[in-house]
Amino acid sequence: MNAAALQRLADRIELEDLVIRYANAIDRRDFDALDAVFLPDAHIDYRAMGGIEGDYPAVKAWLPQALGSFPSYMHLVGNFDFRIDGDAATGRIACFNPMVVPDPQGGDAETMFLGLWYVDDYRRTADGWRIARRSEEKCYLHNMPDWMKQALKL
Repeated sequence: MNAAALQRLADRIELEDLVIRYANAIDRRDFDALDAVFLPDAHIDYRAMGGIEGDYPAVKAWLPQALGSFPSYMHLVGNFDFRIDGDAATGRIACFNPMVVPDPQGGDAETMFLGLWYVDDYRRTADGWRIARRSEEKCYLHNMPDWMKQALKL
């Protein structure tokens, strides 16, 4: 295998690791770990699934509030599709996101299932690959309570 092919493999593995580190940081509620995932000036658009759009510092500050009412959730990522061009890359990643939703009236919690894609731009830095831009594309919502759909305008 030549050096260029080895570099493409290494880049792909590093990009997969980056996306997995994002999912693990979110699921552990370790939002400071996202500093090693996003560029400081990254732009993030979570509006497709009811979130906000903004620069990385604003979105990072919003995440604990937005996710704080969910007792548990998981972001399972896969179907990695990366297009690498030197020190830049794009990606489309599937995410299966079950979330436990407490009933605001005090009833039993339910689990909703969200399907989405992350659409990313990446940049290679001296510290490795980082996300420069991330947006979400909605695929499906299953078992999302009506009150939540109304609140999120979905």
